[in-house]
Amino acid sequence: MFNWTEKSPQALDGGGVIAPDERLPWPQTGIIGVQHVIAMFGSTILAPILMGFDPNVAVLMSGIGTLIFFFITGGKVPSYLGSSFAFIAVVLAVTGHAGGGVNPNIGLALGGIIVCGVIYMLIGLLVQAIGTGWIERLMPPVVTGGIVAVIGLNLAAIPVKNMAANNFESWMQVVTFVCVALVAVFTRGMLQRLLILVGLIVASVLYFLATNVMGWGKPVDFGGIASAAWLGLPQFHAPVFESRAILLIAPVAIILVAENLGHIKAVTAMTGRNIDQYMGRAFIGDGVATVVSGSVGGTGVTTYAENIGVMAATRIYSTAIFLVAAVLAVLLGFSPKFGAVIQAIPLPVMGGVSIVVFGLIAVAGAKIWVDNRVDFSQSKNLIVAAITLILGTGDFTLHFGGFAMAGIGTATFGAILLYLLLDRAR
Repeated sequence: MFNWTEKSPQALDGGGVIAPDERLPWPQTGIIGVQHVIAMFGSTILAPILMGFDPNVAVLMSGIGTLIFFFITGGKVPSYLGSSFAFIAVVLAVTGHAGGGVNPNIGLALGGIIVCGVIYMLIGLLVQAIGTGWIERLMPPVVTGGIVAVIGLNLAAIPVKNMAANNFESWMQVVTFVCVALVAVFTRGMLQRLLILVGLIVASVLYFLATNVMGWGKPVDFGGIASAAWLGLPQFHAPVFESRAILLIAPVAIILVAENLGHIKAVTAMTGRNIDQYMGRAFIGDGVATVVSGSVGGTGVTTYAENIGVMAATRIYSTAIFLVAAVLAVLLGFSPKFGAVIQAIPLPVMGGVSIVVFGLIAVAGAKIWVDNRVDFSQSKNLIVAAITLILGTGDFTLHFGGFAMAGIGTATFGAILLYLLLDRAR
């Protein structure tokens, strides 16, 4: 079932590609898996922090969710599942959480997340039964490309506006993404494929020298690492099922479908291998993972665009990497020590890496347009793409009573509905 063809590391020379059913030797596969854990980590812990969830539970459930996804898809779809940002607005609306500390109404959000996951699973079963044609009519390449691009663009404000408190930290973000760029362009082989990890390490060392040694900026604090336990349970929570919360959160399933569809299209475009036949199983796997995560206090999960960015940069699409990354995340979810290490990474360095990764996500969306030869001389395609990008990037928000739809949500539904309207009006 999971019989990967082993490729020599020399296969990477000259820009070689490692396909989903191939893998590098296990030591190299493990190293690439670490890079994927790092790529997902920033957003996977940021989303629960914003919603008042336990980040350690989110990391743990991202690993368990990825394993669920891996086995349900038969190891055919390269993907990592992490915390979905699509839930943030509706969770805050349902719980009234204003940020900071544990969300006192987390149970209400968890009930809605579970029902959302069930709906997502049912959509996957429908796709398994009747195929993907109806989804592709709703979400053609001009729509999915726009949605994938918007995910990266919508997240752009996080590192640019929120991860640098002063001019020094802004310059350290610049240093970080320049380090990543230099690794990407001027190194070769395995080192080049580890551009995110290597760039982060180099930038962290430079930040330490600038602050702890030379006295510029906020120094790196290692106290939390020393005091943290190696092993410990995260803070689990039980769901509460309430009709209003369910009605507000459950429709997020449509956004998750669009994200997953865009992920599969992006991977197909990057690898040259059509994996549409696994779309139904991918939806089911994502839905089951969301249900399991919500059942213990975790966020809703989705196929992670951050890891699309890493795959685009490394051209390594082996599903074995995600098996390794998932196991690492499960182990790390039970380690407060690991959480302390990650928290010790300077925020501007994480911001610089995020700029690179989020930018790669946006470019992956544009690649869907290019690879599918979307004709922008047609006014319909031009208008749909243009409006989708601005709605998502500008975080355009609509209110329906107590329900708010913002950013990725308005861009997703707007792209689908606008395309249907214009397509029928031809």
